[in-house]
Amino acid sequence: MSTEQAQQELVEEFEIFDNWMDRYQYIIDMGKQLPEFPDTLKTEENKIQGCQSNVWMIHEQQGDKLMFKATSDAAIVAGLIAVLLRIYNERSAEDIQSTPPHFMADLGLDKHLSPTRSNGLNAMLERIYSVAKQTN
Repeated sequence: MSTEQAQQELVEEFEIFDNWMDRYQYIIDMGKQLPEFPDTLKTEENKIQGCQSNVWMIHEQQGDKLMFKATSDAAIVAGLIAVLLRIYNERSAEDIQSTPPHFMADLGLDKHLSPTRSNGLNAMLERIYSVAKQTN
């Protein structure tokens, strides 16, 4: 499955919710499922600037696939991280770079996030795309 297909799958999944609060709770629940992120990786080098809460992200390359791991100290932001990891994890750098992050607008995320959370989400996306560009 490509990044674009993963984005579309998530958009379709979110369409079952009639109101935004249900979507919000779903995002929070996704964040609770993130794997443990060791404190030793919560360094300034791994910290993403521009986020309202603390966000740390690392990546590894396995063959031609990029693997991202991240965490936040805020429940909603952790959920947004889970959304991003679901879409971008285990993708090739070329696949990531060729797919615009339009899914946020399709999910309506940009309308319901505070400006600081929206900026944080964009900062996380920028990191993912930057890693993909540097890997290529």
